[in-house]
Amino acid sequence: MMDANDIKDMMELLGRQARAAAAELAYAPAETKTVALNAAADAVWARRAEIIAANTKDMEIGREKGLTAAMMDRLMLDESRLGAMVEGLRAVAAAPDPVGEVIAEWDRPSGLHIRRVRTPIGVVGVIYESRPNVTADAGALCLKAGNAVILRGGSESFHSTRAIHLCLIEGLRHAGLPEAAIQLVPTQDRAAVREMLAMTEYVDVIVPRGGKGLVGLVQREARVPVFAHLEGIVHIYLDAAADPVKALDVVINAKTRRTGICGAAECLLIHESIRDTIGRGVIKALLDKGVRVHADAELSVIEGITPATEEDWGREYLDMDIAARVVPDIDAAIAHIQRYGSNHTDCIVTEDDTAAARFFERVDSAILMRNASTQFADGGEFGMGAEIGIATGKMHARGPVGAAQLTSFKYLVEGDGTVRP
Repeated sequence: MMDANDIKDMMELLGRQARAAAAELAYAPAETKTVALNAAADAVWARRAEIIAANTKDMEIGREKGLTAAMMDRLMLDESRLGAMVEGLRAVAAAPDPVGEVIAEWDRPSGLHIRRVRTPIGVVGVIYESRPNVTADAGALCLKAGNAVILRGGSESFHSTRAIHLCLIEGLRHAGLPEAAIQLVPTQDRAAVREMLAMTEYVDVIVPRGGKGLVGLVQREARVPVFAHLEGIVHIYLDAAADPVKALDVVINAKTRRTGICGAAECLLIHESIRDTIGRGVIKALLDKGVRVHADAELSVIEGITPATEEDWGREYLDMDIAARVVPDIDAAIAHIQRYGSNHTDCIVTEDDTAAARFFERVDSAILMRNASTQFADGGEFGMGAEIGIATGKMHARGPVGAAQLTSFKYLVEGDGTVRP
């Protein structure tokens, strides 16, 4: 175990190195970054046996620690998931480079020509739990946006994270970019997290990716700006005009495809007019899939239901559980989401355009969906190649945080000897 002074010195060194690397990355050609990302993808695939062996160690430790099934699923890597990681790296490599993009351009009567262009943020600190794939996603997106990044993975994924990080370094090396562009905190000591949260001289923004405890700690203690979401308390509202096939397909996929991701559905709201038809059918299908349905009194007549308590509303299960209740109308559904939601992702299933428009207008979540599984709440599915997380705040980045969201901007102002009267 390192002492406090050693950790402070180590983190300061990482910060200085990241700041120096960021200065170089700010003007790195797009082609060079593309070469680095494709080489990193090659390395992940070439070293997949090593990465899976490292992950096996983490899985064994996780079982000994008694991690939940959802946490173990987040942690697990196999050849298929590594293939998806490779595809993600290549997708980020192939995406347009955001740095230098002209966001807006205009002329002023004074004779000035003004452009607002994307520019790197600088140094990003990413603090995450369990999911080793975040190492690749965060490293790739930060590099694409011209940022240096300091990664602090969770203790659960320590060996997996190190193995993936080595592949990213191989990509940087291949492209001739500074290796300090993607650094990994080499200790599991939580003191390193607290140091990073206070590194205002070196770190420009912190992105936490993990459970409520981690994100809450970061938001409470960070002196550096934070892109964060606390929880994915995701609702699906089955409207009076819901299509029965779409309702069944969307709800089953949204709940059961992967229960441990933040886009998994956690609460089902059913219009009272379809309670005994579409609603009953969907709930029976959930029960048949092994989902524990925590339902209100109006649904308790269905065999197999678990009576809901107040704690079930606004709960992120991340497991084979879902809360369910009947609502009298769309406004009651919206009111429920406003009270218990987390501004992450919410969905309406309806064939009524007016109802959909009302839902989209009045629910203030980062992502709103109609007739589509909430499991699509993902930067890769949005065409960003990957994401560093889903931001539910309202400043700068909101929703999936991809490369473009990891930039700031500056104004380029040109005149012709222009002076102000």
